[in-house]
Amino acid sequence: MHTALLEELRAGVPLERRLAAASPGFRALLERVLAGGELDVDDGVRVLGAEGDDLLALLAVADAIRRTDVGDDVTYVVNRNINFTNICFVGCKFCAFKRQRWEADAYDAPIEVVLAKVQEAIDRGATEICMQGGINPDMEPFTYRDVLRAIKTAFPQIHMHAFSPMEILYGSRRTTMSYRDYLAMLKAEGLGTIPGTAAEILDDDVREVLSHKKVTVQNWIDIVTTAHELGIRSSSTMMYGHIETPRHMAEHVALLRRLQRLTGGFTEFVPLRFIHTDTELYREGLVGDPPPKGIYDLRVYAFSRLMLRGVIDNIQTSWVKLNHELAQVSLLAGANDFGGTLMEESISREAGADAGEYTSAEDMRALIAGVGRRAVERTTLYRKLEAGHTRAANGRSTHGDGARGRSGSGEVSPRPAPCC
Repeated sequence: MHTALLEELRAGVPLERRLAAASPGFRALLERVLAGGELDVDDGVRVLGAEGDDLLALLAVADAIRRTDVGDDVTYVVNRNINFTNICFVGCKFCAFKRQRWEADAYDAPIEVVLAKVQEAIDRGATEICMQGGINPDMEPFTYRDVLRAIKTAFPQIHMHAFSPMEILYGSRRTTMSYRDYLAMLKAEGLGTIPGTAAEILDDDVREVLSHKKVTVQNWIDIVTTAHELGIRSSSTMMYGHIETPRHMAEHVALLRRLQRLTGGFTEFVPLRFIHTDTELYREGLVGDPPPKGIYDLRVYAFSRLMLRGVIDNIQTSWVKLNHELAQVSLLAGANDFGGTLMEESISREAGADAGEYTSAEDMRALIAGVGRRAVERTTLYRKLEAGHTRAANGRSTHGDGARGRSGSGEVSPRPAPCC
């Protein structure tokens, strides 16, 4: 299906013909977005139900908007993901990564192991370390600070993209510090950006089913907006394909859109397909088999591009959730970023993902070229790195980091709370 759809999307059918084939009402909705209009939640729900000629028109419009707004370059980052502990008491039903501390395969990586992983990443050309882990009940109050300090002392050149809002919540409670003071402390130790994960679907009723112990919607908003106010930018995410409805998805993205207008701090939006195979949510029968990979995912990427137009420019595909081929096709449905090389990724793998844990920069460039687009390496904050850019002997890039105000791609933010 992916190959056939890829050929259909690459067939060069003019946008006008795709629009002409769509139903009149849906065509009017798409034309409104092309003219600069904004989708509301009801529009988003409608887009998520597009089928047939309406779907092909939707994908074509998302691709056209992507081309107009961010161009034809597809960016990627050379990074390493480090899941430093799998010990966790939160009990998310969508997660197969967590372990109790007494289980045989539970681990809490010593700092020497973490530092060795960072060194290996730098040796492979990484500019970013993405670091998250389980919520360990035995964690010392200042563990996150100490890990960050150790890494930045040894490798001051590396960008640290670390600690989800759930980890920030936990760390602030263990230290009895406010979110603001805790984040300011981490920033002083070298925290660059935070992952906008732990979002799943920002609806407390949904979250009660998925993980009743996890960060609430208001906690998540407070932590992320506080980080942005302190100049710590973040990604934004949505996990889809579980118990949520299209309305939940549309309301989630509309909320992120409002937050971005308030702070300007999101660098990108990443739709994350729920990997169900080995999760409690699936074993308990709370979710059935998800839709086959393909059309549903492309609809979500196109929906994301349309809903976030003019607010968050960068829509990142997740090759580890989708697979390489479908991630390629998503580049023709609104996505403009291929994410990171990762080098290791335990959370999706434990849940049953089969796309692997590492995609080299060379393979990324080949995959991107395979859909006729130019691959460009970037930094965490979406500064493009020149082809063949050099690093000093210690792995440091000779180019600085930078970001654009509304979504992390180059211009200075006019907002009073700096996010770059």
